[in-house]
Amino acid sequence: MNQRFDTILKSGTVVNQDGEGVRDIGITAGRIAAIGSLAQGSAAEVIDCKGLHILPGVMDTQVHFREPGLTHKEDLETGSRSAVMGGVTAVFEMPNTDPLTVTEAAFTDKVKRGHHRMHCDYAFFIGGTRENVEQLPELERAPGCAGVKVFIGSSTGALLVEDDESLRRILEVIRRRAAFHAEDEYRLNERKPLRIENDPRSHPVWRDETAALMATQRLVKLAHETGKRIHVLHISTREEIEFLRDHKDVASCEATPHHLTLVAPECYERLGTRAQMNPPLRSADHRDGIWRGIEQGIVDVLGSDHAPHTLEEKAKVYPASPSGMTGVQTLVPVMLDHVNAGRLSLARFVDLTSTGPARLYNIACKGRISAGYDADFTVVDLKRSEIITDEWVASKAGWTPYAGVRVTGWPVGTFVRGRRVMWQGELTTPSSGETVRFLETLKAPGEY
Repeated sequence: MNQRFDTILKSGTVVNQDGEGVRDIGITAGRIAAIGSLAQGSAAEVIDCKGLHILPGVMDTQVHFREPGLTHKEDLETGSRSAVMGGVTAVFEMPNTDPLTVTEAAFTDKVKRGHHRMHCDYAFFIGGTRENVEQLPELERAPGCAGVKVFIGSSTGALLVEDDESLRRILEVIRRRAAFHAEDEYRLNERKPLRIENDPRSHPVWRDETAALMATQRLVKLAHETGKRIHVLHISTREEIEFLRDHKDVASCEATPHHLTLVAPECYERLGTRAQMNPPLRSADHRDGIWRGIEQGIVDVLGSDHAPHTLEEKAKVYPASPSGMTGVQTLVPVMLDHVNAGRLSLARFVDLTSTGPARLYNIACKGRISAGYDADFTVVDLKRSEIITDEWVASKAGWTPYAGVRVTGWPVGTFVRGRRVMWQGELTTPSSGETVRFLETLKAPGEY
């Protein structure tokens, strides 16, 4: 029978629930219509993927695209362009913008800004504060909302919720899994005198592993007491991994490529304040502990924590320099280099970037290469060796901490709902990003 498709991806090595195998994929109306041998099929466009691996679309579940308010660093268009240039098909964006994303009006504004202006699909977190607790049950169910994000430490103003009483109030009213930046604000304030001017190597001394572990332990205790689910972002310590191993009933966690790759003090000596992140990059034993969490299945997802600042801002003398670095575009190549080095399997990479996010956030029709799902694909050449450069980075910030690093494994194609958005380093389709759909925020037919 001669099936007709919009697009056929031909002869790629497909990585899905069946494992790996050379297959064709037929796409119709933005969805996967058929998988297998489609020699008898036809399509308006047939794309030869021989020698390439076709992965479920990579989702980066933690980015800061700075819009509105801080668009000299990044905006939704440039950040999402950087995403698709790196093989990322969907992003979850954070609420620390100006104004803060803590009201219905601010959230709705962001969704409108992203529609068909972002190059990938997207969702936004709503910030949890003391002031909007009563509104959170409604806000977290808004279409396009990834859930509630709370900063226990490393924030200012309304977004900082450092005390257990306020955290408990938030957990008591929400129903979805909430995401947390877990550093203990009280300990951070006590240890501020340990910062050494013009020495970013003191950053992990100030924001030590105990500050991270204390906050994570407090969160788990509150989650058990309230019967709610928590997600601990950007794990940076061996101790947190060991602790969370015994609390997977309520707690999931995220690792970042930079905490799995860059090591103190070398990264600070080489990169200076460009290596400054919250929570900080730490010593090799902590990096190895996070890798242990990857190996043991304790880590649920990868997120880049893409948090761009201009080079002028990063050049300020520590500790006046801001924390954050670009990351969404380098997530795939950096982690594929780890795959090629044998540190994790390709199947585990897919689990951390596609299947894991879909499972954790109850995402509708994404995260697998499966008939009926969105035709989101990250097409990679596992054998291709490239040197990462600042010039390659599409972010408005224009730099990466991995400049000059050679990696093996490279994103060559990005497909978002059947559209070939990036191919061989070039944008190929006008921006057409739409909101990610969640099972907990779906509306009835006709209400979209």
